[in-house]
Formats: sequence, C-alpha cells, structure tokens
Amino acid sequence: MLDLIVPILLLLVVVFVLTSMVKFVPQGHIYTKVRFGKFTGQLEPGLNFLVPIIEKVDKKINVMESVLDIPTQSAITRDNAQVSVDGVVFYQILEAEKAAYAVSDLVRAMENLTMTNIRTVMGNMNLDELLSQRETINAQLLNVIDEATTPWGVKVTRVEIKDIDPPRDLVDAMARQMKAERDKRAEILNAEGKRQSEILEAEGQKQAQILNAEGEREAAFREAEARERLAEAEANATETVSRAIAAGELSAINYFIAQDYIKALQTIGSADNQKIIMLPLEATNLLGSVAGVAEIAKEVFGKDETDET
Repeated sequence: MLDLIVPILLLLVVVFVLTSMVKFVPQGHIYTKVRFGKFTGQLEPGLNFLVPIIEKVDKKINVMESVLDIPTQSAITRDNAQVSVDGVVFYQILEAEKAAYAVSDLVRAMENLTMTNIRTVMGNMNLDELLSQRETINAQLLNVIDEATTPWGVKVTRVEIKDIDPPRDLVDAMARQMKAERDKRAEILNAEGKRQSEILEAEGQKQAQILNAEGEREAAFREAEARERLAEAEANATETVSRAIAAGELSAINYFIAQDYIKALQTIGSADNQKIIMLPLEATNLLGSVAGVAEIAKEVFGKDETDET
C-alpha cells in the first residue's frame, strides 16, 4: 500500500511544480510577477516560466482598449440649472506595473475622477453652452483626465458625454422659446416674401407703363407723320389746282366744290338721327364737279408720272 501512495504523491508534486512554474498568458494581457511579495517583472503573452514556490503571478492586467461607463449624476451649471449627465471613457493601459501598483482600484479611481471633472467643467458653463458645445466639453474632459491618469500608466483615448437631461420645466421653457423663435423666423420670411412680391409687381407695372408710353409715343409719332403727309398731299393738290385755275382751266374750281359736297355728305351720314338727303335736280352739276375732280387728278397723276419718267 505504501509503495502505491509514494508514486502518487510524487506525481502530485511534479504536477504542482509544473503548474506553478509554467504560465500561459493570453493575447492582450500582461501578468505581473512577484518574488516574495516584491514586483520583479511581467509576463508577456505566450509561454512563461516561474521559479516554483519563490515566484508567482500577482496581477492580471488587460492592456487592450477598454470602456468605462460613467453612471448618471447631477451637475449644476453656472446659471444654476441642474442637469443629469452620464458619459463613457475609452482608455488603454500602457504600463502594467503602474496600473497594478500605483493605484489600488484603477477602475473606481478613473470613475470618480471622471465624475468629479464632469461636474467641474459643466459648472463653468451656462446651460445653453452646455447643450450646444458638447465637443468642447469632451475635449476639456479628455485633456484633464488623460493628464491625471498618466501616473497610473493609463492613456485615455476618448471621453464622450452621452446624455444631458435638464429638468422638465426647463425643457418645456426651451421648447416654448424654440417655437417662438421659429414663429418669428416664419413671420420674417413671410414679410420678406411679401416685400419681394410687391417689388416684383411694382417692377412689372413700371415696365408695363414704360412699354405703354413707348407704344403711345410711337403711335403719336406715326399719327403726326400721317397728318404731315396728308397736309403735304393737300398742299400739293391745292397748289396744282391753283396753277390750273391760273392757267384758265375753270374745271379746276370743281375740285373745291366736290370737296365741299363730300364733307357735307360725310357730316350728314355720320349723324345719329334719321335724315333725308335732298339732292339738287341739276345732278349734272355734281357730276360735273366729280368729273372735274377726275380730270384734275388725271392731270396731276399724269404729270407726276411724266416727271418720274
């Protein structure tokens, strides 16, 4: 029986020695090594060997980038508005020895440090600045927390404020203010649109008046030109008839008689009341007048054609 127990004890001792001597460190982790309670080095990822009984693994450090959630807390702004805020911190351990032995509880220390600085930064800002300058808050917190955690062997890569919740009464007041601002902008836009519409309408009326004036001026010019040509034609006809009378052609007098007949008939014909036109029995006089006009016209046009040729 004793012969069986001794080999078993020896096997257990060998397993214990091997177990305490050989250590496998996973990727993304670093183990600290102590000898009689004093830090002597660190174990890198992979296979590592320790001196049995004398050396042992003390701290297991995660050196991958980690996320620390900051719980919701209350903060008071510079204008005495109380808000609820939470956030998140991204960090990475660069020096395992400092992270293990420079602070007793790294996660709790970073959490309290971040909460304190959040209250400090937000206490120096108004509520409007707090809600509109979140990137500025994140940058300030990153600089302060990263500098404070450097002695702990930690590199803070990002600090993000997740939610900023003002009290309900402030939210309602801000909503009313935003609605008033939107209504004001809408009224301004409507007034501006109406003004532009009136300006365009006035411009259109102005252009229409200019076109009408130009049209009337052109019409007056053409009417004056027509009157000038008519007067010139009448003057030429009168001169021609006068020359004919002076030459002894008494039939030229019939031109003026025919003009009087035509004007009288036009006046009688344009009257609105019913009328009866009485013609003289000696119709040959009117015919003679008309014939005289025809002769004079023929003579005038004949001379014009002769002059042109």
